[in-house]
Amino acid sequence: MDAHIEGVRVAETPSGLAAVVTLGVEDEDDILPIFIGFDEAASIARGLDAADIGRPLTHDLLLDVMEELGGRVERVVVSDFDDATYVADLHIETPRESTTVDARPSDSLALAARTNVDIDIDDAVFEDGREPLAEYEDLDDIREMMPQ
Repeated sequence: MDAHIEGVRVAETPSGLAAVVTLGVEDEDDILPIFIGFDEAASIARGLDAADIGRPLTHDLLLDVMEELGGRVERVVVSDFDDATYVADLHIETPRESTTVDARPSDSLALAARTNVDIDIDDAVFEDGREPLAEYEDLDDIREMMPQ
């Protein structure tokens, strides 16, 4: 399923604040929420905003190294939900061949936000994890909590 990063928000949970990235799917009203770390969520938001904060952060550095070696991100796939954890595949084109790397969804989405590559969600993963967007719309955008 073709997806996009719908939002990066902060949710209050019984154990404190948690970051959640919501993935929207074309022609669907529901979203796929993926709870991630605050730092990873901030990195996704910076990628979406194309914010340059000077020295490269981890995801910027990874892209710089990959490009310097002749590689590029082709697409990101949220491919599975295993033991209460989402799994993503990072598809990379290298000078030798195309390859797929197992990656956390948060890292994959941070790279996708910086490169505007396609994001896909496995149909079964979306069906199992989908929730109404309305449940997340009132949460604060993480950008409101990030230092400028």
